[in-house]
Amino acid sequence: MKILLLTLILFFTACSTKNYEITQTKIVIMKSPKLKFADVGYLRNTQNSIELEIFIAGTAVEKIAINHVICVSDGCMSKSSFNQDYLHASYPEDILQNVLLGKAIYEGENRVKTAEGFEQHIQNATVDIEYKVSANAISFKDKKNGILLKLKDTNE
Repeated sequence: MKILLLTLILFFTACSTKNYEITQTKIVIMKSPKLKFADVGYLRNTQNSIELEIFIAGTAVEKIAINHVICVSDGCMSKSSFNQDYLHASYPEDILQNVLLGKAIYEGENRVKTAEGFEQHIQNATVDIEYKVSANAISFKDKKNGILLKLKDTNE
């Protein structure tokens, strides 16, 4: 009974309001089988959690909150379930979090340092990813699965 109560508490607090340390305004382009957006968004984060709030024509249309689970307007789910439903099942659990923060993906596989950041090209049986991170922009494109995520600073 105690385990059930603890599980319910953790589940319901996963999507609760957070006080984020960093807030950035970004131009967000997101294309996946379930998500299609191209407009301004707010990227907020602390050391342990991230929130991407996406607007279209000034109206908030989606909020993606990431901590130990990922919460969207449809509810909260594990990171692997989110990847399966919204991105691609073969992706590592933390891929969305790492892309939003501009961190290396796939444990830094094929990472090449550039003048302004780094690039990664990952090809295998399930993905064909081109991932670029610079000071003002992040670009993630999986040609094999038709997934695109771009974040660009609004002051560019």
